[in-house]
Amino acid sequence: MNCLNQWIPSSGMNGYSWSSLRVVGHSPILLTSHKSSTFFPMASINHQGLSKPSLSNTSSLFSQLPANFTSKQLLEVISQEPDAESALSLFNWASSQPNFIPNSSFYEVILRKLGEEGLFDSMRLLLQEMKNTGCEINGGTFLSFIESFARFNRFDEAVGVLGMMEDFELKPGTFTYNHLLNVLVEGNKLKLVEEVHSLMFSRGIKPDVSTFNILIKALCKAHQIRAAILMMEDMPNYGLYPDEKTFTTLMQGFIEEGNTDGALRIREQMVEAKCASTNVTVNVLIHGFCKEGRIEEALNFTQEMSLDGFHPDQFTYNTLINGLCKAGHVKHALEILDLMLNEGFDPDIFTYNTLMSGLCKSGEVEEAIEVLNHMVARNCSPNTITYNTLINTMCKENRVEEAIELARALTSKGILPDVCTFNSLIQGLCLTRNYRIAIELFEEMKRKGSQPDEFTYNMLIDSLCSKGRLDEAMNLLKEMESSGCARSVVTYNTLIDGFCKNQRIEEAEEIFDEMEIQGVSRNLVTYNTLIDGLCKIKRVEEAAQLMDQMLMEGLKPDKFTYNSLLTFFCKVGDIKQAADIVQTMNSNGCEPDTVTYGTLIGGLCKAGRIEVATQLLRTIQMKGMVLAPQAYNPIIQALFKRKRNKEAMRLFREMEEKGDPPDTVSYKIVFRGLCLGGGPIGEAVDFLVEMVEKGFLPEFSSFMMLAEGLCALSMEDTLGKLVDMVMKMAKLSNDEVSMIRGFLKIRKFHDALATLGRILKRRNPQKTYW
Repeated sequence: MNCLNQWIPSSGMNGYSWSSLRVVGHSPILLTSHKSSTFFPMASINHQGLSKPSLSNTSSLFSQLPANFTSKQLLEVISQEPDAESALSLFNWASSQPNFIPNSSFYEVILRKLGEEGLFDSMRLLLQEMKNTGCEINGGTFLSFIESFARFNRFDEAVGVLGMMEDFELKPGTFTYNHLLNVLVEGNKLKLVEEVHSLMFSRGIKPDVSTFNILIKALCKAHQIRAAILMMEDMPNYGLYPDEKTFTTLMQGFIEEGNTDGALRIREQMVEAKCASTNVTVNVLIHGFCKEGRIEEALNFTQEMSLDGFHPDQFTYNTLINGLCKAGHVKHALEILDLMLNEGFDPDIFTYNTLMSGLCKSGEVEEAIEVLNHMVARNCSPNTITYNTLINTMCKENRVEEAIELARALTSKGILPDVCTFNSLIQGLCLTRNYRIAIELFEEMKRKGSQPDEFTYNMLIDSLCSKGRLDEAMNLLKEMESSGCARSVVTYNTLIDGFCKNQRIEEAEEIFDEMEIQGVSRNLVTYNTLIDGLCKIKRVEEAAQLMDQMLMEGLKPDKFTYNSLLTFFCKVGDIKQAADIVQTMNSNGCEPDTVTYGTLIGGLCKAGRIEVATQLLRTIQMKGMVLAPQAYNPIIQALFKRKRNKEAMRLFREMEEKGDPPDTVSYKIVFRGLCLGGGPIGEAVDFLVEMVEKGFLPEFSSFMMLAEGLCALSMEDTLGKLVDMVMKMAKLSNDEVSMIRGFLKIRKFHDALATLGRILKRRNPQKTYW
């Protein structure tokens, strides 16, 4: 589930970014809302016809001010107010006081707050107010506009700030251009970067090292590493020389391309240039090694740099722990955690989540829980991702009840389950066939305000279809539509498959048509599912027409498509058509697989053409193909039916030696053949022992035949031993074993076998055929 990736520590360009071209006091603030540009009228000191707000609008803020407040105290209250309108209201009230004259600090704070909420018209009005009051306006004032436009992806308007500055008789300098270029690079607007750089050059604005660093970062983002290197080499022509940021940005560029060796070559240039490096450079390279799975080199490099005075920091430890966990070396990662603690660093949420994820992927859930307890003991609060990691793993290991208990604990700690939490639990419940509880949890999910996503609906639709509850599955599809949840080809394919398996083909066809109406592209699975469904109800002509439609939509039939048609023709005994299908596959470049050949061999055997089937088997073997039991089983069965037991057993042993291991069907066929074949009873007994030792239970009707033969030959002791073997394999309870043995002891063999048969039928184990 995509949720588990959210917490992995980022140590690429975003982890150690050179994007901090900001004025002190102008650091970016997280976006909280995007309001419309309408705003209440502002008080104007120069009486521009704008009405003043009432004091009631600012009463709560006013109460925070002492009676004789200073400008500093007022600025502090305005700065701490999260709502831009309230802050502006207080500012307007203060502006109406006779002894208060606002300075640029007040205006810039308000501008930033308005920008955070996307109130751009109000920002422009406030800027005009600054001009009208004679307040100093400098280049720093306009940085708020650039940042705010970029925050709301209005990058063209961010570029337009250059013209706005000129309207206020200010000439943008290198710093302003750098700031603009940087937000454009961060926004991945590389075409605008090129335009602004050209404008900067045409207006004679001299670049500095930061300019080059930003442009190099832009080229690296555009995967133009060679051009980025050439730009660095051009710096001396401007009297500039690369600094650590220049070299490290290039290293990051190489690493993002999966070329850590290229990054190491840049480091060599950095050393030759006698450019001092900090932890940033070392950490970038450690990340590069870890990203490529070169963990041993990362550890050796860390050790080497430590000898040169490098002191690993929290980022170093997190990077190494993350790399080790991804490479499956979780125990070593725990050793790094111990080293981190010994060096006085407190592991953070990323450290713990990384370790827990690594342990969970290794199946070490108990150890992950220990890490969770360690985390809590060190006052590091777990988050939803922490719990989701554990819950997801527990559900995959069928420990769903424990996962639900953990989810309850999550809620009691004030950490509300998110859609990933619910999805993991619902998936676990579906895998353990607790469908009713899964649906109940789905309803609770909606009541808790957690909106189900496509994955949620697809899991439930799949579960309902597998249970044959198709009408309920369709209701969920309608609910997806009404709630605005995306429906992908997976959703529709699942429903088509469900209806086909329940032989409700007309409804499957309706869903097939609905996909086109809804604009959902049908894929190969869609067509194959419906073609197979049509073949199974003998509507093969329509299946062939669907195959033509499939070709018209640019989809090429695969082995599944052909195998569906082949199965139909083999079942109806039309061997010529079946052979034509295989020929068509070959001519269309679709290589027949073992299922194809197994189906054709089965069809030949059903038509009584065993010799042809055997010849085909040998031809396939000569091609070097390892045959599956599906190819051997039909011939073995046909040979047993013709009392050619020795040939059948030779072919079975050949399958064991040269093909894939025999499956449950193989053992069923051989055991039944030996029991019905009239040969020595000892062969059947020996084969039964062999199959039970290999983990396969016998078909009970065949076992009954063997038992009757043993009783007729007064071999009751042998029967008792065989019954014990079957009971042990089937893991019967002590009471069940005692009951059956009791019947055997008093020689009520029929009652013993009947009881065994009922128990096995009731249990319906996976590896049996009752």
